[in-house]
Amino acid sequence: MFEAVLAGATNEEIEGVDVLRRPALAATAVDVLAADGVIVGTPANIGYMSGALKHFFDQVYYPCLDATKKLPYAAYVHGNNDTVGALRAIESIANGMGWERVSQPVTVTGEPAKADLEACWELGATVAAGLMG
Repeated sequence: MFEAVLAGATNEEIEGVDVLRRPALAATAVDVLAADGVIVGTPANIGYMSGALKHFFDQVYYPCLDATKKLPYAAYVHGNNDTVGALRAIESIANGMGWERVSQPVTVTGEPAKADLEACWELGATVAAGLMG
């Protein structure tokens, strides 16, 4: 799913957008403050986002709270049998930060099908295209 999102975001038709990728444990408030948009992805673990993504949000929440209002964001979540809790947590934190969702989230349970990967590609392309200019 990550590769599909990345392929969409780096589509050759999208110009003037630099796509940086960071593992959740390596991403910092400096990265978010420098970003024009954010795409987060996570597995759904025990009905919640990964510990790594939670750690990311814990690290960036207060340093970025006021400075990133209206930051465009999107999310994708993969779970074996449920993604609801993970997505709800991401949206709750992003809403609390004042970020603006610019694409419907992609949620996949079980093995990702071709249509799921296409939706991930579209998510990446939509966010990147929205940042062109």
